[in-house]
Amino acid sequence: MAIDPILLLGGSGAIGRRSAAALRAQHPDVPLLIGGRDRDRAEAAARALGQAEGVAIDPDAPDLGLGDRRVGAVAVFYADPRLAGLGYARARGLPHLGISSGIYEIAPEVAVYMQRPAAGAMVLGYEWLVGATTVATLTAARDYARVDTIAIGALVDSEDQGGPAVEEDFARLSHRLPAALTRVDGSWTWREGEDARAPAPASVRAADGRAVAGTGFSSIDVTGLAAATGARDVRFDLATGESSTRRRGGDFSTEIVIALAGTDARGAAKRSRHALIHPGGAAPLTALGVAMLLERLTGLDGAAPAAPGLYFPYQLIDHAAYLARLRAAGGALETLPD
Repeated sequence: MAIDPILLLGGSGAIGRRSAAALRAQHPDVPLLIGGRDRDRAEAAARALGQAEGVAIDPDAPDLGLGDRRVGAVAVFYADPRLAGLGYARARGLPHLGISSGIYEIAPEVAVYMQRPAAGAMVLGYEWLVGATTVATLTAARDYARVDTIAIGALVDSEDQGGPAVEEDFARLSHRLPAALTRVDGSWTWREGEDARAPAPASVRAADGRAVAGTGFSSIDVTGLAAATGARDVRFDLATGESSTRRRGGDFSTEIVIALAGTDARGAAKRSRHALIHPGGAAPLTALGVAMLLERLTGLDGAAPAAPGLYFPYQLIDHAAYLARLRAAGGALETLPD
């Protein structure tokens, strides 16, 4: 399927490069524009990727400095306080995917969407690792008739280093939003201070059963999962430490542990724990979600491009296809001992 080039703003960064490579692996002929303020760096990344062009971006210009160049979709891999990439996409009716905003930064983006809801598909792609958490949780929840509680624990290996943009995102989100948005008994509340560390002193139980010290994290996953399942208690905790695979003597991995409670089809109480694990760490798992979303937004997956609308990643990603590609990359969604 021939489409106009996909514009990757920040495509020369660590996550941008991995996402471009993941997309290129599935679609060798898709044209890509690697955009950034530094033309030389963008062009170098484009040459390394092949069948791509590096372009300089002017975030102060309505056309981003691209003039009348044709573009098929826009993905943004860095914090964009001007919403320059989003404004460019909405003005041209293009699909847009942003992955770096925090849950407290959603209002300006939604306001832009509401002015022209028919302009194109827009994805709030700042779920943890861009769909990995929600796809895994909703897959596990299929065994439940009713889900009452969802507790997410994300463990980032201390040796799993992202690029400068990733570090900037974490620093920004931790500084600006130290409280963690959480649903408790059906009500939305903010956990902060010592409450954000509950149950103290550890808040993340790793895949191998260890308790790892962590803290509450405001991820947009909690809002989507609460709406999708109706769960009355939803929380997200984040920890950095030794991943279960490295502790066993292997390489580091990233892991997302999901604890569910509710009832089965017979009305009996049911509990389960699951872990989504990727041996390459957080970056390739993020890239997988980005690539699959861009495929869906542009119709590269063989279906009609996504209709205009405001979406969470899990609403656009084919869950079975996602898990199949996860397994092909050496990852897994496992059921753990409760």
